[in-house]
Amino acid sequence: MEMTEVFDKLKTLQEVLSEKYELETLIADAPKRLTNQEELLERMKKQFIEKNAEYETLRSKVAQLKAQLADAEAKRERGEKGMDSITTHREYEALEKEIKDATELEQQVRKELQKEEKLFIELDETIKQDEQLIAQQESELNQNKQNLSQEIENLKSKLEELKKQEEEISPGIDSEIIFKFERIIKSKHSKGIVAVKGNVCDGCHMILPAQFANEVHTGEKIVFCPYCSRILYYEEDETGESEYFHLTDDTGSLADLSDDFGDEDEENDEDELDEEERASREEIKEMGFDE
Repeated sequence: MEMTEVFDKLKTLQEVLSEKYELETLIADAPKRLTNQEELLERMKKQFIEKNAEYETLRSKVAQLKAQLADAEAKRERGEKGMDSITTHREYEALEKEIKDATELEQQVRKELQKEEKLFIELDETIKQDEQLIAQQESELNQNKQNLSQEIENLKSKLEELKKQEEEISPGIDSEIIFKFERIIKSKHSKGIVAVKGNVCDGCHMILPAQFANEVHTGEKIVFCPYCSRILYYEEDETGESEYFHLTDDTGSLADLSDDFGDEDEENDEDELDEEERASREEIKEMGFDE
């Protein structure tokens, strides 16, 4: 199989694998989408149970207060009726105090009873509303579960189609290359085969060594990027010109370049010394001294 055909297969396989892994992630994460709704429903049920317990406590307290109120009313009424049968001032004072205490207790209990009954009625209404809301949430959750189940089935169906495409594309490509190729796409969540433009990897954007640029350009074998491990293939730059680097022996070295500049510097130094010497001699003559 020609390498160009292998590269074309890998590019097609790359698209299939990317979509395949994306679907697998969606299928795995799908149940998590209902987690928040399930947690909310559980909290509502827990609060509902707590409110019901509070409701029972309030109901018991209201019943006790009603009994206390009835006793206080009965005691007051008995005292008021007994007023007609008293004969002494001492009996009158004692009965009057009893009626007064019973009346005060009656008012106190009635006031507390009204307060507790108000709380009881409000809590009863809240519990009824919560019960309706819980039923609604359960209905929505069950419907969402059914919808999600159907959605997962559709995703699995698409996944099976992609697996079939993968099986059709893979033959003719070395299994070890496919193994590395799949691992790169899955781990990096990106491309597994990228172009080399000039001598730069289009995946990690690193400048490649010259020998890699040359090997990729020749296209005689599979070459992996030494930095990001992606498979590389050659692609001309936007101008259509090749920018790959050749390793050759006919280029001048830095040492040669240094020698050339060294010779030139020595000649410049000699010229500068000659000019300084001439200027010095002329200055001596002008001062009247002989060399």
